[in-house]
Amino acid sequence: MARTVAYSMSMSLDGYIVGPDGRFDWSVPDDDVFQLALDEVRGADVHLLGRNLYETMLYWETVGRDGALDEKEREFADVWNQLRKVVFSTSLQSVTGTNTRLASGAVTDEIEQLSGEPGTGDIAIGGARLAASAAASGLIDEYRIRVYPVIVGGGVPFFPRAEQRTDLDLVEQRPFGSGVTYLRYRVAR
Repeated sequence: MARTVAYSMSMSLDGYIVGPDGRFDWSVPDDDVFQLALDEVRGADVHLLGRNLYETMLYWETVGRDGALDEKEREFADVWNQLRKVVFSTSLQSVTGTNTRLASGAVTDEIEQLSGEPGTGDIAIGGARLAASAAASGLIDEYRIRVYPVIVGGGVPFFPRAEQRTDLDLVEQRPFGSGVTYLRYRVAR
């Protein structure tokens, strides 16, 4: 069975992962949404990250050693640190972190190589530009979106702005008490 290539991020109601001011503080998850994120990371075999997301997620590499995290956060840090991570950047010369390496080629080449390797977990993608490149080549199988009840008015869009139609099938939807709605779409092939 082929592994699923999944693009998963939080998104404002108007379609952005980061607002025009560069902030994403509106996407802090409540306990239920955090559990969803933990379950997604647990289901991944490898995570492909753009530079911005990589730098944001470095937090999980060192936090928790001081005991400041709750049980779920410690669990997330443990799962995240065990996960293989591949960082795509033209500005970084090296990366740090457990099981983390800097990609040497294009995201499309990396996905094709990873898809050919044995494994059962997802190939997760985080980062809009990285996902746009994979989507343009038809390599994304699922879009997993946590839609937050906020309009930010601009910024970095979740979906690539390419003149390309992609039909999707809704395979899961889940509302949360915080007003967040989880939507999981599979690309119709």
